[in-house]
Amino acid sequence: MRHRHGYRKLGRTSAHRKALLMNLSISLIEHGKIETTAMKAKELRSFIEKLITTAGKGDSNAHRAVFAVLRSKEATKKLVNEIAPRYVERNGGYTRIVKTRIRRGDATPMAFIELV
Repeated sequence: MRHRHGYRKLGRTSAHRKALLMNLSISLIEHGKIETTAMKAKELRSFIEKLITTAGKGDSNAHRAVFAVLRSKEATKKLVNEIAPRYVERNGGYTRIVKTRIRRGDATPMAFIELV
């Protein structure tokens, strides 16, 4: 049972899960909207919102903290300089999840996750 368990394992090891969330975050930052499974989108929401909150400070330490997680210069630069300043007055809720369809191959619920 998962009573009060803090995150979804997504059927992956911790290193694989970390890499998955990092890559999904980079894609979301670059494109603004991506389609993925509903469970991955829900897990990505908390991951990316913490990054946006950190990047909102806008100083060099924020750059370092975001780059340590994303490991992508372009995505870090775009997040700190363009995306995070839009949400400075907002207290969370930077993303929106919209359920879209059932994937035909394995009947997995799919969803769009986008920056508000």
